[in-house]
Amino acid sequence: MNYALYIHIPFCRHRCAYCDFNTYAGQGANLPAYVEALCREITFLGKNAPERLVLGSVYFGGGTPSLLQVEHFEAILHAVQEAFDLHDPEITMEANPGTVTRNGLHDLRSLGINRISFGVQSMQHTELRLLERQHDTFDVFEAVRWSRRAGFDNLNLDLIYGLPSQMLSDWTSSLRLVLALQPEHLSLYCLTLEHGTPFGRWAARGLLPIPDPDLAAEMYEWAGGTLEAAGFEQYEISNWTRPGYACRHNLQYWRSLPYLGAGAGAHGYASGYRCNNVLRIKTYIDRLSGGASQELPFPFSPANVARHHQTAQDEMGEFMMVGLRLTREGVSPGTFRQRFGQPLQQVFAKEVEDLIRLGLLTWVQATTSSKTHRSREAQWEHGRLCLTPRGRLLGNQVFMAFIG
Repeated sequence: MNYALYIHIPFCRHRCAYCDFNTYAGQGANLPAYVEALCREITFLGKNAPERLVLGSVYFGGGTPSLLQVEHFEAILHAVQEAFDLHDPEITMEANPGTVTRNGLHDLRSLGINRISFGVQSMQHTELRLLERQHDTFDVFEAVRWSRRAGFDNLNLDLIYGLPSQMLSDWTSSLRLVLALQPEHLSLYCLTLEHGTPFGRWAARGLLPIPDPDLAAEMYEWAGGTLEAAGFEQYEISNWTRPGYACRHNLQYWRSLPYLGAGAGAHGYASGYRCNNVLRIKTYIDRLSGGASQELPFPFSPANVARHHQTAQDEMGEFMMVGLRLTREGVSPGTFRQRFGQPLQQVFAKEVEDLIRLGLLTWVQATTSSKTHRSREAQWEHGRLCLTPRGRLLGNQVFMAFIG
């Protein structure tokens, strides 16, 4: 079984007002020591594994990974190659459009990074200023052009919709502009006003308009139809791809397959445990400086601040929650039985039937001419359970039914 490796880079030039990720601005002086700590943790994870693991994907997330120098990526990837076997890996780097250079992209491509995910968020000047992004639309055009010339043939562009005061025409304009850039993949996220962020505080005090959820739903539905007409397939609630370019790393999460996390605030899931690393950069560096030689069973790390042993109920509920995010694949009762040794109907019959009655889930059948295949029992044996279009809009209500 292939594993995936997530590497968190928590450095930013500026922390955006809507951001709820583990990121820090003004700590660039710690970057060299952080890279050294990352390499130690990656080595530790590989050395402690019961066998030499094979990685199918490596993902540099943040933060702003594109703030690292080429030599930093070279050191990290060397540690990865020493600790693990790489099987035709997908290696993704998140990047802000204004932080890449033409020569730097050539160097990164030569190191083996083969996928870039650009945090575009909007193609409207006023929206970029509202979001406190540090780039403009020209930076986006330039970053994509340079990436193509450097040999990147797998680009994702992130956009955010449902912004305060955003009109449908603003959203349609942004999406059409990024489509003109011909990306292989698009991630479209609805803005969430997270507690503890400036956006969350401003909205609570009436200083920021509350986004209209009905308008956000209209934006989502318009995007789905537009992208389908442009040749994209929606394979996850928030993700669309041209054929053959679904994000392999994220599919590892959505299929509840094992992955390791390295870096401050990184999460991992392997051998029945979920592990969370300490959040602060300096604390992370200190833990890896002092604890890299200690003995810990796999998949634990000296950077862990929490370790949770998954119960069977945890595993089954999370399998449903993440699997249903896959809009075409959904959840297969056969896969559920194979994974957990129990029929899906025995574990979640009430939850599934209730959600079907509410119009949030539906059975999708394999191609067959047999009428008996459409019987209720046959659905539980041979169907695939998927979100309905309405269920995609109310996904959290669906997911909570399995983990609440």
